[in-house]
Amino acid sequence: MKSLREQLEEAVGRALVAVVGPDAEGMDPVVRPTQDPKFGDYQSNVALSLTKRLGRKPREIAESLIAALEIDSLCEAPEIAGPGFINFRIRPARLAADLGAVQADPRLGIPPVAQPQRIIVDFSSPNLAKEMHVGHLRSTIIGDTIARLLEFQGHDVLRLNHVGDWGTQFGMLIQHVRETQPEVMAHPETFRIDDLDSFYVAAKREFDSDPEFADRARHAVVDLQSGDETARKLWDAFCRESLRHSHEIYRLLDVRLEDRGESFYNPALPEVVDELLTKGHASEDQGAVCVFVEGWKNREGQPLPMIIRKSDGGFNYDTTDLAALKHRIVEEKADRIVYVTDSRQKQHFDMLFAAGRKAGWVPDPVTLDHVGFGMVLGADRKPFKTRTGGTIKLKSLLEEAAARARTAALSQEERRPELGAEQREDVAQSIGLGAVKYADLSHNVTSDYVFDWDTMLAMEGNTAPYMLYAYARVRSIGRKAGVDFEALPPDLPLVVEHDSEILLAKQLLNFGSVVRQVAVELRPHILTDYLYELSRAFSTFYDRNLGVRVIDAEPESLRLSRLRLCDLTARTLRQGLDLLGIRVVEQM
Repeated sequence: MKSLREQLEEAVGRALVAVVGPDAEGMDPVVRPTQDPKFGDYQSNVALSLTKRLGRKPREIAESLIAALEIDSLCEAPEIAGPGFINFRIRPARLAADLGAVQADPRLGIPPVAQPQRIIVDFSSPNLAKEMHVGHLRSTIIGDTIARLLEFQGHDVLRLNHVGDWGTQFGMLIQHVRETQPEVMAHPETFRIDDLDSFYVAAKREFDSDPEFADRARHAVVDLQSGDETARKLWDAFCRESLRHSHEIYRLLDVRLEDRGESFYNPALPEVVDELLTKGHASEDQGAVCVFVEGWKNREGQPLPMIIRKSDGGFNYDTTDLAALKHRIVEEKADRIVYVTDSRQKQHFDMLFAAGRKAGWVPDPVTLDHVGFGMVLGADRKPFKTRTGGTIKLKSLLEEAAARARTAALSQEERRPELGAEQREDVAQSIGLGAVKYADLSHNVTSDYVFDWDTMLAMEGNTAPYMLYAYARVRSIGRKAGVDFEALPPDLPLVVEHDSEILLAKQLLNFGSVVRQVAVELRPHILTDYLYELSRAFSTFYDRNLGVRVIDAEPESLRLSRLRLCDLTARTLRQGLDLLGIRVVEQM
């Protein structure tokens, strides 16, 4: 179903053609939500933009547009304000009709897109030498939400985990395996590391302090790169063990990913460099092969090189990313690629996209997006660390989240004795992990945010615990009313008359627009803001003083109508939270 705004835009668009002429086809009708409800629900200032073109006063143009509008069933009579703004107020009967039309739809009136795309979302992407830490939190959570939204829209989404599984440090790690766990040489599948970080630190300490070990490690790099069977087996065992640690985190977070390491593209690197040289898109500079992308300069004002082959013949991060970009478009047939990384990599991706287009690998219809996110900060507004200054392991942080939520759940045991131990643990997991996710996603992705347990676990405000409680509260209303929401007739006549009903109906019908906006702009906080406003609108609706009677409303037809509004609210909250990767609970 088209949103109210889309229906208005189409109506104003037709009026523009009638007033301006055929060349107004496709013109932006400039329909936007009003900032103040006293002016209605939507407003258009398109008349002001036509003043010069038509040689008429904007109020006269607005009057002509209103005369040409055919929206009697959608809106009350439009009003002109100020120099020529047109204000629209949606009819309550239309709100009831549109909600009634979607009440039986499991997708809440949001159809899959007409033209699905092949979309690749590149996110999380840890280096395999260490365990995942708090720095990987945002990429993993934001990327998963973007993938969920695009999948919900019906796109064919490939979730890629571009892990760092290649490079000189792997020689150091392979040699350390050889010398500390010689038994795995015969059976690499038995290789296990309880603490990846400790393993890496020990290998690095030996590499830095023992020149002979460092020399052996360098030879291990040569063995690996030349395809030595034993080195390859050890490397493969190390990568599998490292990924085992990562996927423990992904299971906790309910995140799906397809692992594809940097090594996957290694065979294509020489070909990428040769192609760029042959086409004249790259050139040699001081022994290195570089791509110079127009518009980028260094501090001295000289062209900034994108080095794709070092002077010693080695390849680097830029080369791998170019090979990956080409493969994703040429082989994977991607229509859109979304990279979710630290915002400090913005320049790298801007140059990568420009170089890819310069090489002719990125046709015009293909969209390339970089979602750059800010940092997770501690209370001192510095990068979030342990009390001793170390990096916080992501697994430890998630375990602490569940533990804190579990403590809160235990404190409620006397008030909610009907919740068994298993159900209480389920609630604790949902609240704890949901709190971490929601706190991250409710901030603009580009902004840094302060990690604060008290704030994210609060039962009030725009937090996961509050949203989960809001959902559970609505579900409990059905139980108190003795009604199974799923068993309600699919074609209940809905009544939307009271101010609180009208406000709630508008919020419910805006869900589709919000989903589409987030999918385009890739800003999940728009969705969290919407869900919070929806929960507040429901609180007003259910309030005995500000809203309406629900469970004991009369007559029965009105009672069922209001219970259906409760049901639609719960389903919207559940769907919205699911898009954020947050699992709801039926009772709290």
